[in-house]
Amino acid sequence: MPFTDTPWPNGAPCWADIAVPDLPAALAFYGAVVGWSFVDTGEEYGHFNLCQTEGRAAAGIGPVMQEGQPSFWTLYLATDDVEATTKLVTDGGGSVLAGPMDIPETGRMAVCSDPTGGVFGLWQAAGQVGIEVFNQPGSLVWEDARLTDVERGREFYAGLFPYRFAEVPGLPLAEYGTFGLGDEPLGGMGGTMGAPEGTPSHWLVYFGVESVDAAVAAATERGGGVVMAAQDTPFGRMAVLGDPFGAPFAVHQEILAGDQG
Repeated sequence: MPFTDTPWPNGAPCWADIAVPDLPAALAFYGAVVGWSFVDTGEEYGHFNLCQTEGRAAAGIGPVMQEGQPSFWTLYLATDDVEATTKLVTDGGGSVLAGPMDIPETGRMAVCSDPTGGVFGLWQAAGQVGIEVFNQPGSLVWEDARLTDVERGREFYAGLFPYRFAEVPGLPLAEYGTFGLGDEPLGGMGGTMGAPEGTPSHWLVYFGVESVDAAVAAATERGGGVVMAAQDTPFGRMAVLGDPFGAPFAVHQEILAGDQG
């Protein structure tokens, strides 16, 4: 199974977390939908919970810090120097929204926005490398930057990390393509892809599941919603869901020969 205990290379998606207004409800929801177990890091860390698969860190869920704070999944990109990368953020026309700040015995982080308004995090690993499990059910398997200005977004992110952009067969690069380090694709970057007019730029995280249909059923039974119905694609079966607090995320199921979805 894909596990790691070493820091991710600069620019690699390495963590995802969310703050929610009802922590017990969120844990029950995501435990049923994605299959995670949880470890409460304690009062010192605000009862932030590590989401785990097979005992390895896969994501994080914590309580909101103030009433009315919106809930959304934040994707973090690895860096070995948060200060240097946040300077590139501002030099490239983005903004630093929080940090850089230390998470004691864990790492150093910042939360930023790109020039189109997409929010993302930066993570400099120390005691915690970020995600320790990947590319399997119960883990982060893909991520999309869905941007209102794709060209500007690519220019910005290429100024932070040595990304290469590649076409996806059948789609114009101006609409959607992959980004990666070397020849290895790490995620997608494209337009808002049919979202309602006025949808802001955002990152969408994809979590692997054993069954997309079971995940959709579990989500709707527990107060979530379906943003994009389950469908088979050349890249697997997937759906976009909303959690009980309105935060969108995607679920993905690998389709093997002979599978019916």
